[in-house]
This record gives sequence, structure tokens and C-alpha cells, in this order.
Amino acid sequence: MDLYVENKCLQVGSIYIIGVSSSSTFLIGDTDSISAASVFDTPPESVIIGPLVPLASER
Repeated sequence: MDLYVENKCLQVGSIYIIGVSSSSTFLIGDTDSISAASVFDTPPESVIIGPLVPLASER
């Protein structure tokens, strides 16, 4: 995927983050490239996946 964004004069006053996921990217500023990689070193029999809890929305 190629994405081109031109922000010109970007100012960030404040940031409020109420949660992150296990594969999150939070970036403010410039970058030439972002590379994603994943490593999972836990044996499959020891992984316990429980119910997902939604984050509260404060809009």
C-alpha cells in the first residue's frame, strides 16, 4: 500500500488515548517508511483467548 499525505502546517495541541491494541501504531511527525513485523513465541497450547471487552466511548 502506498500512502502520501501532505500536512503542511500541522500542530498537535493535546492527545487523549483511552486504549491501545496489541498491534498499534501511534505516530505524530514525519516518517519515510513504516515496516510491520510480528513474532509469536508462545506455544499454541498455552494461549488463552478470553472475551473481548469494548472500550468506553467518551464522545
